[in-house]
Amino acid sequence: MKVLVIRFSSIGDIVLTTPVVRCLKQKHPQAEVHYLTKVAFGPILVNNPYIDKLFYLQDDLQEVVELLKKEKYDHVIDLHNNVRTLRVKRALKVKSTHAFPKLNFKKWLLVNLKMNMMPDKSIVERYFEAVRPLEVHNDGKGLDYFLPTDKKLTPKDIPMSHWGGFVGCVIGGSYNTKKLPVEQWKKFCELVPYPVMLLGGPDDMHEGNLIAEMDRIKIYNSCGKFSLNESAELVKYAKVVVSNDTGLMHVAAAFQKPVISLWGNTSPEMGMFPYYGYNNLKDRIAAQSAIMENKSLGCHPCSKLGFNRCPKGHFKCMRELDMQVAVEQVKKFWPVGKEKAAN
Repeated sequence: MKVLVIRFSSIGDIVLTTPVVRCLKQKHPQAEVHYLTKVAFGPILVNNPYIDKLFYLQDDLQEVVELLKKEKYDHVIDLHNNVRTLRVKRALKVKSTHAFPKLNFKKWLLVNLKMNMMPDKSIVERYFEAVRPLEVHNDGKGLDYFLPTDKKLTPKDIPMSHWGGFVGCVIGGSYNTKKLPVEQWKKFCELVPYPVMLLGGPDDMHEGNLIAEMDRIKIYNSCGKFSLNESAELVKYAKVVVSNDTGLMHVAAAFQKPVISLWGNTSPEMGMFPYYGYNNLKDRIAAQSAIMENKSLGCHPCSKLGFNRCPKGHFKCMRELDMQVAVEQVKKFWPVGKEKAAN
């Protein structure tokens, strides 16, 4: 049997599909599992032992479709469920398991009428609905992220001040309304009693510099200095991760790191909260995560994705998050020296 899994983007969404790939391969070990994604996200999957072959979408969808036709798939598993994946499935003319339910109408109700009809479970559980016809079930072991074995960071890549452990702070985000403001990060860094590593891409370097300038010894700005896999490795080294609703948050969960997730205009009720393989949202089984969300606002959540600026202009969902509470959560999850940190 030959199976094609499709998820084009983005970092977090792709990491959230990894339990499906693992369980598919374990249920059908003789199956050949291929994965189609955008070329930019290849590093997330290239080291995954459960994937036999990767295909990349670059600019021309038809070009990659022609390559896929030669593979003669038995099944297509659509974990993106959009117009382009529909085009791929129609072109391949092979049996397709039903696409995972996106629940867009229920998301619309939550965003526009503040009616929460979303199921109390991770989007991962909805991904598994797409492989139910293949008798694939969740093994409860969480997310996967496989780092390359030939390229590893060395102690020289991490400041000596951080060798004893650090808080990984993921300051980036796909939209501005998903990002904790610089002044809030500064307040957090001032209050937290541990070294801080700022994590993000090249677009986050400037804001990282603004935060780090308050204490260049305590705060190290790694934004834009490392590749995606290297940043993931830094996440793996962190003692605790504090993160916006963005891809590295899910990478942290894949490494079973304690995560304090910060929510702006989006909501974890849409199913994108840190997932460890066995936790839903309301019944907090996962002891290694905490969610910070300003639920007192009548306008929250205001989008299922995000905006470049707050539609109301006040951005209270992020500006009013209590950084002292975030620090206390970090102290709670810090694995060593809790008594010392509390002094």
